[in-house]
Amino acid sequence: MDADTDQGHTTSTYALARLRAYIDDASRQTGDRMPTERQLSEQLGMGRRAIRRALEVLEAEGRITRRQGAGTFIGGAAPAPAGDSIVDTTNFFEIMEVRLRLEPQLAALAALRAKPEHITRLYELSDRIAQCLDADEGELWDGTLHRQIAEAAGNALFLSLFDIVNRVRQDAAWQAVRERARGGLAGHALPVAQHRAIIDAIAARDPQAAAEQMRVHLFMLQEKLIRLGSADLSPTQTGRPDQPAHA
Repeated sequence: MDADTDQGHTTSTYALARLRAYIDDASRQTGDRMPTERQLSEQLGMGRRAIRRALEVLEAEGRITRRQGAGTFIGGAAPAPAGDSIVDTTNFFEIMEVRLRLEPQLAALAALRAKPEHITRLYELSDRIAQCLDADEGELWDGTLHRQIAEAAGNALFLSLFDIVNRVRQDAAWQAVRERARGGLAGHALPVAQHRAIIDAIAARDPQAAAEQMRVHLFMLQEKLIRLGSADLSPTQTGRPDQPAHA
């Protein structure tokens, strides 16, 4: 057995979850140099093979940069040309198709696995959204609430998938599209009430209701995007829908 690659008995998926947590630690910043594979293996108690595979995934996602002879650094390399970005090959409608299949399942799992502190945090975030004074702030805390539900689901791989979708929504190339989709807080009360219904179902430990309430919430957004013609928008197209589209 190769001691350099087989130290430890953890899977690559578990190594990926641990390295995500390592990178996301508040004390670390973009550009920080990471320990070597051997050092990570010793610090985290995992085999180097699992570490190496997890680092390959993080590099492919743009979470880290590996430079020959220099080491591994937190954060992506220089942005790829616009034509290589997934933003140029997708649209809001495709994003919603993925969200409608992913997030109801996350809500259902959260109803089964959320810890009391998760539920408390969800109610706090719901109250924070209700108090938002502009669409930009509402979108910020809205995304935080949806990610908290994904975290409460207790599934690292599902959380990774959620983060991939969420990064597409947050990509700088979509900023102009989101600005056109805003327009104040018109219709703000309905999403707030829907969020509350989702959280109530999670708190009641009712996975079917949690999933259904999440579907209702996302279907409302999808229908609004279709109605406003936003499903066909790309970051280079013009037009300004007159209502916000955060969910």
